[in-house]
Amino acid sequence: MNSSSFSVFIFTAVIILRCLNPIKAATCHPDDEAGLLAFKSGITRDPSGILSSWKKGTACCSWNGITCLTGDRVTALTVSGQSEVAGSFLSGTISSSLTKLQHLDGIYFMNLKNITGPFPQFLFRLPQLKFVYIENHRLSGPLPVNIGSLSQIEAFSLEGNRFTGPIPTSISNLTKLSQLNLGGNRLSGTIPDIFKSMPELRFLVLSRNGFSGNLPPSIASLAPILRFLEVGRNKLSGKIPDYLSRFKALDTLDLSRNQFSGVVPKSFANLTKIFNLDLSHNLLTDPFPALYVKGIESLDLSYNKFHLKTIPKWVTSSPIIFSLKLAKCGIKMSLDDWKPAEYYFYDFIDLSENEISGSPARFLNQTEYLVEFRAAGNKLRFDMGKLTFAKTLKTLDLSRNLVFGKVPATVAGLQTLNVSQNHLCGKLPTTKFPASAFAGNDCLCGPPLSPCKV
Repeated sequence: MNSSSFSVFIFTAVIILRCLNPIKAATCHPDDEAGLLAFKSGITRDPSGILSSWKKGTACCSWNGITCLTGDRVTALTVSGQSEVAGSFLSGTISSSLTKLQHLDGIYFMNLKNITGPFPQFLFRLPQLKFVYIENHRLSGPLPVNIGSLSQIEAFSLEGNRFTGPIPTSISNLTKLSQLNLGGNRLSGTIPDIFKSMPELRFLVLSRNGFSGNLPPSIASLAPILRFLEVGRNKLSGKIPDYLSRFKALDTLDLSRNQFSGVVPKSFANLTKIFNLDLSHNLLTDPFPALYVKGIESLDLSYNKFHLKTIPKWVTSSPIIFSLKLAKCGIKMSLDDWKPAEYYFYDFIDLSENEISGSPARFLNQTEYLVEFRAAGNKLRFDMGKLTFAKTLKTLDLSRNLVFGKVPATVAGLQTLNVSQNHLCGKLPTTKFPASAFAGNDCLCGPPLSPCKV
């Protein structure tokens, strides 16, 4: 998981702030104008004109990304690029002159990509600052040891930068935090045991760093209200703490790509509100507990030491699941016997490296929004020539199975295909895929393989 819900929350807040922007004043405070223009002067490239409306002598409250809720004073600053649009980024540094914006309570710098420099020290000199989102830049260096001086902050995100070193223990002084996101940096050391002083914390994201050791005991104090706990893609170890089963409000739990070992606590059955669970790429062992959830949205148990034998009933009965990943989970069943409560919502399926037989045709032909289907390294046996695909399907991996028949022309609409090591035969349709996508079959021919014999 990649804290997508967290990001959605952020962008929703930004949109609301923009909508709240009142009728603009004819002038703006000279300190605010000077601070904003100094920030603009520190930007060396603005290819899409994000700051084009920032012009000296015009009302800065009317500039793009500026919110003024107290007369002529700037209260929120939003500068964001579009992560999927090349050239919508800024290059340069963040000017310390933003300290002139003394009424600022929210900074939202997101997806600007090429902003460099250390942790912005001017944040310490903004007495009304409550919301800080400085995401997806190239800021680097250590987090300041006195970061706890930002004690008025309620939401703090530095996701997607290049900060290094440990989390300073003074961060325990941020007692008003409801959201803390330090994901996607290069932080290291152990996660400090500082969460008892954060009774309002609902979102905790520390994924994609280099943290080691165990989860700190004080995380247990967050049980009443924590909704997001994401610590995937670190070097954490030990057993999964039993205290996590007391997180009755928990929506998302991501412990993936660490070195957690032992069994998943049986008490996880108490997580009745869990919607997104990712325990993949650890060293976890049987038995996996049955969960009593009304519906799970995404589940990833791949690449542990589980021997599930079948897809669990509590998964099959979920009416809302869109992502199911059970690669190398010791499943030995036929897809013909799998009858999910709902096909409609599935977007991503990965059942690779099991001993699954039967045919996925019913699944591939009935789902409306399927984007990715992976089932490499199984015992699937069916006629591929009879497959039809959802128009949304982009990735199909059926390699190392017992698939026979012809490759249908409809595969040309996919972005990624692998049907190697099967029993397919006949002339290939015209596609953009390399020879490796079709290698190791009985008698396929035509580009990119050898010409068909006349």
